[in-house]
Amino acid sequence: MIRIAAVGDVHVDKDVVGRYRPALEELPDRADALLVAGDLTRHGTPEEAACFAREFGGLAVPVVVVLGNHDHQSDRQDEVARVLTDAGITVLEGTSTVLEINGHRLGVAGTKGFGGGFSGACASNFGEREMKDFVGTTERYAAALRTALQSAECDALVALTHYAPVPETLVGEPLEIYAFLGCYQLGQAIDDAPTALALHGHAHHGSERGRTPGGVPVRNVAHPVIKQAYNVYQLLSDTVDAQLVGA
Repeated sequence: MIRIAAVGDVHVDKDVVGRYRPALEELPDRADALLVAGDLTRHGTPEEAACFAREFGGLAVPVVVVLGNHDHQSDRQDEVARVLTDAGITVLEGTSTVLEINGHRLGVAGTKGFGGGFSGACASNFGEREMKDFVGTTERYAAALRTALQSAECDALVALTHYAPVPETLVGEPLEIYAFLGCYQLGQAIDDAPTALALHGHAHHGSERGRTPGGVPVRNVAHPVIKQAYNVYQLLSDTVDAQLVGA
């Protein structure tokens, strides 16, 4: 069995440092790895990234993250990623990593993702250049996730995104903004690989649980949704969901 702790949308700045750390220090007894589904910072500055690294780095379990839209706000996302990497945190963007855990190989493939909407209410790659650019961005992120998922040689595979791959985990958000919270192309990429679990954030007023059309469990781990430092999910066991823990 592999136990994965997950959270997203922690929006760390100086005033947040110390809030999550007590629960994170207990991770080795509760989980084998920590995955963070984007919006690590408030405005995407290297200084805020350093605060995140101080709060979420140096743990006794591996930490794997993707960036979110907030982490791109200052157009310094490469610097943000470098600060995190220097702190020993694995940052994924259209890439994957494989962790050796309890004699098993856990594969994590990640991307920020992008918006665009879902079946019956989505943007299409047609018309004005601006619309083609928007949907083209969506398609590029999804294609990169698909490649990363399919390239990971592992016993259990997790997709980690910021934007949502299904509409079910957006329930609670206004319908009018679904297209800005996720896209069906991410769900297709997840279904095109032997994915065991998909984790995302971004939808603060959404719902925790959903499934892709292919049946992959999807969990919205945005902190405002799970309302604690992390949830724990199980792989290579009879159930995905473990007892919810954290603070």
